[in-house]
Amino acid sequence: MNTQIKNNSDKFSISHAWSTDFNEDACNTYLKNICPDAPETVVCKDIRDLSFAALEKISAIDALAFGFPCNDFSVVGEKKGIEGVFGALYQYGVRALGRFSPQWFLAENVGGLRNSNDGKAFTKILMELSKDYDVVPHLYKFEKYGVPQARHRIIIIGIRRDLGLKFKVPSPAPFEHIDVSAKTALTVPSIPADAANQELTNQSQSVVDRLRHIKAGENAWTADIPAELRLNVKSVTISSIYRRLDPDKPSYTVTGSGGGTHVYHWEEDRALTNRERARLQTFPDNFAFCGSKESVRKQIGMAVPPKLAGNFYVRHKTRKLRDS
Repeated sequence: MNTQIKNNSDKFSISHAWSTDFNEDACNTYLKNICPDAPETVVCKDIRDLSFAALEKISAIDALAFGFPCNDFSVVGEKKGIEGVFGALYQYGVRALGRFSPQWFLAENVGGLRNSNDGKAFTKILMELSKDYDVVPHLYKFEKYGVPQARHRIIIIGIRRDLGLKFKVPSPAPFEHIDVSAKTALTVPSIPADAANQELTNQSQSVVDRLRHIKAGENAWTADIPAELRLNVKSVTISSIYRRLDPDKPSYTVTGSGGGTHVYHWEEDRALTNRERARLQTFPDNFAFCGSKESVRKQIGMAVPPKLAGNFYVRHKTRKLRDS
């Protein structure tokens, strides 16, 4: 997402300028919900084949927000880091900063980025992003900022050095008393009957039988499951496999993966619907995702919770008023 900053009597807002992604469903979702009247501003193309000159013709930008692919930095998988297929794609963000020179940028990635390639990848990325920007990386625990999900991500904020401004990591203190339990997130208020992306997963009988032996907060490895229903897997024991939510705690991390990691209801013997998963990611119920059920699941799992950005804004606004 790339933006323009508007200033009207000391009131600042961010508006869409242009955006790009290689996934057609993700582009259609963005177009449908963010800029339905400006289809020319959503460019669906592989970043490796994208012309920055074409983006410049659409609009100048004041800010650049990007999330470079996390596949090679995640703690799950082969963890190839910069040497992987996707690891080096952060460089297109670096090139975009050099080309468009926005006032500030936001880059997001998984926590595993810190340790990838023995920490050398993170150091290299920060060094390249810091050429013209003062950067502040921080590992945010989203559940501490009003998001009903234990989602831990690195967010790098960069402010162009010539502006002479400094970014400070927002304090989570204002959100300490917010109820971020999974049950509250999914039931208060109730999801509208006509909400999009609310279709149920067709669970097999073996999955239903397995879930009946898993209590809230347990997973396929910690529950007392009969031998005939146990998973015949020895090398991978990911904690989210057939893991039920604990209704009184934030959800565990919502991902775009399948294979028993769909996020499971604490009481009902089923996986969550995509709408429920979107609730845990703090998308409003009228935000409709495009594509197949599997595509929507991936889009939701790879997204940054919108409420996180909103709460950051509220925090800074509150501090500004108090300090004045």
